[in-house]
Amino acid sequence: MGIFAAESYISLLVAFAILATAIFAFVNSLLYSPQAYEAAGKLTKTTWCTILGLGVVLQFVPLGLFIINIALLVAALVYLADVRPALGSLRRR
Repeated sequence: MGIFAAESYISLLVAFAILATAIFAFVNSLLYSPQAYEAAGKLTKTTWCTILGLGVVLQFVPLGLFIINIALLVAALVYLADVRPALGSLRRR
């Protein structure tokens, strides 16, 4: 196995990890009510679902828009690190 084959496998693994993260964040954003987003003081549900849905769709489109994919991955990570815990804390009360 050459170095280029290993690099291809690693790139494929990273792409699947990014896709899985984007899908998980998108599906999770659909589970909360619009009122929960407002109560948590975050962007609206429509806004988050649009951003995260775009992130999932653009992962499947091979346009070479690497910087946009990275920006949408960062949005998914922000959702998972900031918004999701805020929404979850509202549910536990």
